[in-house]
Amino acid sequence: EVDLVESGGGLVQAGGSLRLSCVGSGFTFEDYAIGWFRQAPGKEREGVSCINISDGRKYYADSVKDRFTISSDNAKNTVYLQMNSLKPEDTAVYFCASDPTGQCRGTYLRQVERWGRGTHVTVST
Repeated sequence: EVDLVESGGGLVQAGGSLRLSCVGSGFTFEDYAIGWFRQAPGKEREGVSCINISDGRKYYADSVKDRFTISSDNAKNTVYLQMNSLKPEDTAVYFCASDPTGQCRGTYLRQVERWGRGTHVTVST
């Protein structure tokens, strides 16, 4: 069974950093694309970053470019989202999702197979 588990969220002051992890199981990790999304209270879920595991191509939303870095460790079936220079507007629940087509559609996925349960990120002023 395909499963995704996020971790690494928490409370951090503005300007601080967090590293989120998304561990996948039940699928051939290298064949997939993995996306990070976030949803703030009262707002729609938005694509933050995406990576094609096979070719390493990465995509970022303009709002996080130069602050966030997506990476993968295929040996650990894990995708990371390193978040630096965090701002209060980054506060949201962060989700990862898997796409068996292996190709991101910008910061979104072509076909979401599974969502993770999410991890909360709160950035205080």
